[in-house]
Amino acid sequence: MADRVYLSILGSRFRSQLSYRTSFLLDFVAQMLGQAGELIVILVLFGRATELGGFAAHEVLIMYGIAGVGFGLADLFVGQLDELPRLIKTGQLDVLLLRPLSTLAQVVTGDIQLRRVGRIAAALGVLIYVLSTSDIAWSVPKLLLAVTAPLVGAVIFGAIWVVACSICFWIVDGRELANAVTYGSNMFSSYPITVYPPWLRRVLAFVIPGAFVAYYPALALLDRPDPLGAPAFLGWCSPLIALAAAGVAGLVWRFAVRHYQGTGS
Repeated sequence: MADRVYLSILGSRFRSQLSYRTSFLLDFVAQMLGQAGELIVILVLFGRATELGGFAAHEVLIMYGIAGVGFGLADLFVGQLDELPRLIKTGQLDVLLLRPLSTLAQVVTGDIQLRRVGRIAAALGVLIYVLSTSDIAWSVPKLLLAVTAPLVGAVIFGAIWVVACSICFWIVDGRELANAVTYGSNMFSSYPITVYPPWLRRVLAFVIPGAFVAYYPALALLDRPDPLGAPAFLGWCSPLIALAAAGVAGLVWRFAVRHYQGTGS
């Protein structure tokens, strides 16, 4: 029953946005250009250097593509959590809590923005192109990895989003702090972790598992040993990390909701 309610909500959101086709198309293109801007930064860097953190241009672009598609999917499906501070301050969250439906599901389906598909399309185009032109020894496991890596990355990004935004239950104006973690994780995941200082690698690779979004899967696809000496099997561990991250995110969200006392407004 609940599934049909959410599907009905999503259907109504999509129909309302597609009814203004010109506006949707302009927003779609704007999202593509936003994603392309990050690509241009990488290309400019490689216009001045032959490698970045020990990786060639096509290798970095694989990481960029996987991270871009994963983040775009997470932004599409859970990006509405950015509105959590407003829902708390206006008391709208209290209304959602009274309904016999999942609070998290209500928040993420409340104002889903279909235009964000533009970001996914741009990153996916880059990923398909670079995978098809790179010298990769393809096998069935690698094909599965290439297909699932962006989806697994989306789960990891989504879990990060849920945990980061949960802080708003205690710090109502914590949106900027949450954005620093969510959008910062996207920027971090688009590059090899070898370009970052050791302390940042440890935090953003294992505390916030950003390295499992694109870096380790890319190493597995390319049959490259990790320059930092990590074992090769980590390239195939992202699904397990995603499950663990989703479980932690669910526990954090449930704890935050149970201890929510409102703002008194």
